Amino acid sequence: MSLGELSTILVWGATTAYAVALVAFATDLARLADHAAASARQRGAELASTAGGSTAVLERTDAAVAPERRRAVGIAMSTATLGLLLHVVGTVLRGLAAGRVPWANMYEFTLVGTLVAVATFLALCRWRDLRFLGTIVLGLSVLALGLALAAFYVPADAVEPALQSYWLVIHVSIATIATGLFTVSFALSSLQLLKDSWEQASPRLHHPRWQVLGSLPSTRDLEAISFRINAVGFVLWTFTVMAGAIWAEHAWGRYWGWDPKEVWSFVVWVVYAAYLHARTTRGWSGRRAAWFVLVGYATVLFNFTGVNLLLNGKHSYDGIPEG
Repeated sequence: MSLGELSTILVWGATTAYAVALVAFATDLARLADHAAASARQRGAELASTAGGSTAVLERTDAAVAPERRRAVGIAMSTATLGLLLHVVGTVLRGLAAGRVPWANMYEFTLVGTLVAVATFLALCRWRDLRFLGTIVLGLSVLALGLALAAFYVPADAVEPALQSYWLVIHVSIATIATGLFTVSFALSSLQLLKDSWEQASPRLHHPRWQVLGSLPSTRDLEAISFRINAVGFVLWTFTVMAGAIWAEHAWGRYWGWDPKEVWSFVVWVVYAAYLHARTTRGWSGRRAAWFVLVGYATVLFNFTGVNLLLNGKHSYDGIPEG
């Protein structure tokens, strides 16, 4: 068995582990929602008892729900960590099999980008309890890795002459790290919007299952964490655009050529620059800032998929190699 084949098996193993973790995180949220709904019913009953002059206190349900919830989230974190270890080894073996850094095509970019997203999520969980992000981050990672294995996969091989440069390491590695950070901030902003709508008593979120949103950090905290991550991601993306321009001059003799990938990388930069400017100097916050983050992440996804698959340019080798 070659190193490339072993790498693929390990990536499949990581994807499977992430899928199991996704189910466990979803179970944890379901338990948390049941707990929140039960607590809401209990508070209502206590208020009714107090209004009727009764001093009876209902038995709290925390002890009955919390252990199961902790078991589910414990399984989720352990399985996600196992998946990350398989992911790291699979990525390293992919690089060894190709004899270069493993981020020269769409399959490898997805491989490293999802690795950064999961690693960032697990690292943040050591800083504060952000395990509620697991369903979104792991869900996106499983979807992306499944798509990469099924549609983007190419055998490990050498790259085209234009890519045989140390700028491949600098430019693409920074881009993948930034993409992973943008993925986590997207998850935070999505939950921020959901919680804000829930707090505003949106009819669409009236179902008891959405009571779980009440157990999440405040919308202000979610927005603050998302902003910090986006600020770091933006700095990295700035270096990505700069390194890409220098690499283009080395490879093609010009810093800028209106190539679709160059244009959309700049669009991503402009959107996140506008977001940071609007939030820090114009006072944008709340839903407007969260929607800005979602729009920014949409441009990141299109830059990675739409530009590579739909638009022809000098970066066509970032996806399926030209025939």
